[in-house]
Amino acid sequence: MKVFQRVIDEGGFAAAARALDMSPAGVTRMVAALEDHLGVRLLQRTTRKLSLTDAGEAYLMRVRTILYEVEDAESAAAAHTRELQGTLHVLATPVLASYFLSPRIATWHTRHPKVLLDLAIDPFPQPRIEEFDVTFLVVDEGFDADIVARPLATTDWIVCASPDYLQRAGTPATPQALREHTYLKFQWPQNSGHYGRQARLHPLAGGDAVEVDVKPALQTTSFDVLLRAALDGAGITFLSRMLVAPHLARGTLVQVLPEWIFGRFTIYAALPTRKFMPARTRAFLDFLAEFAPQTQTVR
Repeated sequence: MKVFQRVIDEGGFAAAARALDMSPAGVTRMVAALEDHLGVRLLQRTTRKLSLTDAGEAYLMRVRTILYEVEDAESAAAAHTRELQGTLHVLATPVLASYFLSPRIATWHTRHPKVLLDLAIDPFPQPRIEEFDVTFLVVDEGFDADIVARPLATTDWIVCASPDYLQRAGTPATPQALREHTYLKFQWPQNSGHYGRQARLHPLAGGDAVEVDVKPALQTTSFDVLLRAALDGAGITFLSRMLVAPHLARGTLVQVLPEWIFGRFTIYAALPTRKFMPARTRAFLDFLAEFAPQTQTVR
């Protein structure tokens, strides 16, 4: 069952074999033996693609739950006699991996040295929640998905630019003044609710949002690219306060229009199931919760 699940999660027999430190032939034999035992084909195999049959999809859903229960039982039985161990499969966006998780990895490893943190990166991770122990998402205030998720921190998306750029181009005093500036734009996905918008700013004091028709000089799906371009004086952009806080403190970036924000976003830890959470997953979430007083509202 574990081998079958890993074949799906890794996207193939060879990748699963590498992850499990087995031979590809051994992985293939185990999946074939499982299908023989069940009397049903679980996978459709072609030279280019591996996909689940209808029976395979139904079986995989039950297998994940069963394996979570087995891992949790093993962890609970051994909790008083040995340290946490095993692999914790985590999925995060690039910016969360770099700026939210990476600074905490050393402390986590010191506490739980036998847990392997397997961190995968995906700019848009939500469809893959069931494949990982924990999936970190950044969503806006309208988020209402049917998933099991724990909120960790909330941060504002603010307007910022470098002092050099503002010295050259001037500092906008109103949202409408952004029309006269070079705009560095994050390209949101089509299903995000922000796709196609030029700039929509919300007043912190309350009231109606303002739409500003700005023409981007750069658009990208990388927050690191936006941050680097803003630091180099390329223009004005919207970025998470959590991301730019060190640069604001050093003065290499300046917040513009401090009474306005692009939006307010929350970091969630999404779980594949409400039941049978392995002890290492629970310990990881509790560990991150220790930082909540510092980050619950990152303003």
